[in-house]
Amino acid sequence: MAIFIKIQKELNKLADKQQAIILARFFKTGPGQYGAGDKFLGIKVPQQRLVAKKYYREATLSDVARLLHSPYHEHRLTGLIILVLKFSQSNPLEQQRIYNFYLKNTKYINNWDLVDVTTPQIVGVCLLQMDCQSEPCLPAGRRQRRISRQILYKLVRSPSLWERRIAILATFTFIRAWQFDDTIKLAEILLNDPHDLIHKAVGWMLREVGKRDQTTLIKFLNKNAGRMPRTMLRYAIEKFSEDKRRYYLNKV
Repeated sequence: MAIFIKIQKELNKLADKQQAIILARFFKTGPGQYGAGDKFLGIKVPQQRLVAKKYYREATLSDVARLLHSPYHEHRLTGLIILVLKFSQSNPLEQQRIYNFYLKNTKYINNWDLVDVTTPQIVGVCLLQMDCQSEPCLPAGRRQRRISRQILYKLVRSPSLWERRIAILATFTFIRAWQFDDTIKLAEILLNDPHDLIHKAVGWMLREVGKRDQTTLIKFLNKNAGRMPRTMLRYAIEKFSEDKRRYYLNKV
């Protein structure tokens, strides 16, 4: 039996109809909402992680592709968790294949949780540490780095909400490495984004910058606070004192 069929059968056994109703509401699957049409089995994420850990060594990229093509959210998320596990255990050449596979399948990475639990660990790590352009990935320092992070500047201008979120979430990995330039540049591009989920993601990443370097965040806010969406601003200044939060909120 194909691995992807085993995974689907195991997940299907864990289905919970009442939980599925709750998740469908939570992830906004109604007509016109950002998750419109998505289907849920009602499986909690820790259960999906256990299934992914059980099968990730055997699963191929073809198996993951089959999971990503499923109409069920949990099938797709489990497939993506498998990708993260495989990436973390793979050699540089295989990591390049996973990175390329991920970016070729963004159509199916189509809700915020699917992006958030996988993009930093695959796209962010690959762009931070490896050359994943046209040759096998090699650890940073082994040769002159040829990779460009321009892929993020392509994704950030995509009509796809999820590709724009991938662009900004990939920088979470850079932030953890104390590299803030791409986060700041992408945040400026996204200042006029129409979607609340992007406002939240950008504000979150700016807040993470501020945890490490408040000077960089304050410089960004002094330049842009007056034109930031209120949700983005609120997320960005969440860790500030009450007086400082009030000061920047009054700029909007």
